[in-house]
Amino acid sequence: MPPELAALEHFHFLRPAWALLLLPWIAVGVVRRRQQARRDMFGGIIAPHLLEHLRLQRFDSRWFNPSTVSTVLMLILLLMLMGPSWRQQPSPLHEDEAAMVILLDASASMQQRDVQPSRLARAKQKVADLLALNPQRKAALVVYAGSAHTVLPLTADRDILNQYLAAITPQIMPRSGKFPEYALARVDAILRQSSAPATVVLFSDGSGGASAAAFADWFGARQHQLVVVGVGSEQVAAGQAPLERAALEKLADSAGGHYIELSVDESDMRRVERRVDSHYIIVEDAALPWLDSGYPLIFPALALFLLWFRRGWTLTWCCLVLPLSLPLAPAPAHAAPQPAAPQPATPQPATLPAADQRALQWFADLWLSGDQQGRLLMQLGKYHAAAAHFDDPLWQGMAYYYAEEFMLAAEYFSRVDSDDALFNEANARAQARDYVRAVRRYDRLLAQNPDYPGAAGNRAIVQAIIDDINRLSASQQQEQGVSGEDREAGGDEAVPAQGADELSWEKAELQQLRAEDILQDPATAEMWLRGVQQDPSNFLAIKFGMQLQRDDEGGAP
Repeated sequence: MPPELAALEHFHFLRPAWALLLLPWIAVGVVRRRQQARRDMFGGIIAPHLLEHLRLQRFDSRWFNPSTVSTVLMLILLLMLMGPSWRQQPSPLHEDEAAMVILLDASASMQQRDVQPSRLARAKQKVADLLALNPQRKAALVVYAGSAHTVLPLTADRDILNQYLAAITPQIMPRSGKFPEYALARVDAILRQSSAPATVVLFSDGSGGASAAAFADWFGARQHQLVVVGVGSEQVAAGQAPLERAALEKLADSAGGHYIELSVDESDMRRVERRVDSHYIIVEDAALPWLDSGYPLIFPALALFLLWFRRGWTLTWCCLVLPLSLPLAPAPAHAAPQPAAPQPATPQPATLPAADQRALQWFADLWLSGDQQGRLLMQLGKYHAAAAHFDDPLWQGMAYYYAEEFMLAAEYFSRVDSDDALFNEANARAQARDYVRAVRRYDRLLAQNPDYPGAAGNRAIVQAIIDDINRLSASQQQEQGVSGEDREAGGDEAVPAQGADELSWEKAELQQLRAEDILQDPATAEMWLRGVQQDPSNFLAIKFGMQLQRDDEGGAP
């Protein structure tokens, strides 16, 4: 049950005796109805078109009249007098036990620079701002890409959190992809230390194909709340993955959470901070007073009271007391839903006005889902527009593949954990001349499913291309090899081959120093201190690799 609904279990009225006012109000209502019935007795004597003009209070037939407005006003005043309450004043001696878990997307698309300096750098800045708003709150950090890893468990030490946060890069992640649902098991392991409902804050630019369903099941069985912060821009250059705002909003809604847009100032993190629930155990103690929550009702009551000064209402209101009737809640005449996703190009001509395009898109949203619109646009050859409409990352990758945006297609294929997606990702990288990483994907697929059709043949073709490039490189000029995982999708930097191996033999003199020699010589001591590794990136990369190996062997997270 969400925390808001759980708090309503203690709903009660502080002054319920004021409800006795309902009795005279009901009596007055009965009297007024009898008077109305007597006035209707003239219906059989006087013609209806004449009787309408002879009645003094002919506005009773309209919904906006002193009777209905006074009904609402008196009902609001009655609720204020009864004093609704559902929470106690927290004890000043109670410690805030609520925890916060940060889920940080460290996949390849977070390296894009549509927001400066990059999506990942901006997300890390926002995490640091959020941690600084409440230095006493315990927080944990989990990063994910194709796998999820715990960086730090719950701690209130902001210095060490910021130090490890700065070391997060996509290069230290052992597996590519985008699967936020893999982090939920890590969150479970972290929150075993805490009995209070926690807040999970997700910083990402998109989600995986099965993320929404996994988050709905996980949060549906727990009292934790989810806050999703979208990082990036929906308007990006060609070949880049846009911010998937609609997918992130769907992810937040499925878990009963909230989606917050990134801002240039601290207002977004202050909104997140307000969402982070402080866990106070409700103590059944009369010494802790219950808070009267009826005060906000004074504002709608004052707004209705201004109608007292309407012409013709003053004398009428003097004789009106609350009879129960329908509350005043007029619905808007037209509430056209706006599409959650950015407006892509539609199959209509480009010369259509913007208003007509919005109308056509609104009409299409009434009858077709996003995936259905994407399939239709695919048939029409509008591949970029189809990718913007699809909700399934696998279909988004197919649309970008047909649009010959192969590196971008590989990015979306990597967000689905299946053999088909891995095969498609390898093919897309091969088409983009990213041969080294394509071979790695084929090897991973063949390790999982050796009989997958076409995988072995494609791998042999791509490996032959790599061997030809290496031989050409060796015959022309020695090239330094490029690591296959130091650059990932999201940019246009493919790795076509390892390059020719360069062998160099050099005799080096080794000098072994004792600890006393290092400490006594200031120059040697300074050189030794500069050589001490202060960046924990290598440590985290090794740690994540060991965690992934343990998970593959069936160990607990």
